Amino acid sequence: MWGFLVRRGLYNVFVLLGVSLLTFGLIFLTGDPAAALLPLGTPPEQIESFRQQMGFDRPLLVQYGEFLWRAVQGDFGMSVRFRESAMLLVVERLPATLKLAGAGMLVALLVSMPLGVLAATRRGSWVDHLARFVAMLGQTMPGFWLAIMLMLVFSVRLRWLPISGAEGWQSLVLPALVVAATPIGSMTRLLRSSLTEVLTRDYVRTAYAKGLANQIVLVRHALRNALIPVVTMLALQVGYLIGGAVVAEVVFAYPGMGRLAVQAITNRDITVIQSFVMVTAALIVTVNMFLDVIYTLIDPRIRYE
Repeated sequence: MWGFLVRRGLYNVFVLLGVSLLTFGLIFLTGDPAAALLPLGTPPEQIESFRQQMGFDRPLLVQYGEFLWRAVQGDFGMSVRFRESAMLLVVERLPATLKLAGAGMLVALLVSMPLGVLAATRRGSWVDHLARFVAMLGQTMPGFWLAIMLMLVFSVRLRWLPISGAEGWQSLVLPALVVAATPIGSMTRLLRSSLTEVLTRDYVRTAYAKGLANQIVLVRHALRNALIPVVTMLALQVGYLIGGAVVAEVVFAYPGMGRLAVQAITNRDITVIQSFVMVTAALIVTVNMFLDVIYTLIDPRIRYE
């Protein structure tokens, strides 16, 4: 296990290096970075002075080396709009985004697990059709449209939940539903398919032949093996959860780092965008590594030696 963790840690370092290279390239996507960072209408002589001050006139390899050295120290420069450390701005809003993504994942698990199990154990029934309909609905509804509809129903008409902000758990309910919509659909369909296949295995039929109760066979023998592809799906959903959180944060004016990133894109605040991308990448590789360890707890046959 320790050998696997070391190898996976080195692999994650190379992944983050690749992300850092792409992040560094964000500076040059719009052409001259000096002109992009300064306000429109800045005189050419000021642009040239700023270019030399920021080092944009030096070779790209030298600039990337300095960028990487500062990135390792968590220094991506100052925000053009806020005049503060870009990384500090992102890190300050990270807990709010993690709270929203965690709430969304909790909602997705609480809904998709029962639906997937019921659909697999009652194939062809109305429960199965309902589960597949909910799964399809969750995967096809645009996040921004769902957010607006939830806002109109529960905030404007019923006045049950706040329309924006982050005051108390009530402010998390609607954004969490928006974030959870697509994971509910994909995880329900995957669990239904996986559990349906596992229930046809010989060891499951043998367990039934021994006279074990349905609940025991389902939980101890079938569900544990059916969860392995679902855990894989969880790793893939981490990136979507953060992306879905961006939509929810913007619509509900939730003070997370996704909303900050959208504001940075609007204001061409490149240092904040770079910080957001690197923090998101580090978060995703960390969660994926953690889920790889979870595999061994679900299925003892899996060993990383």
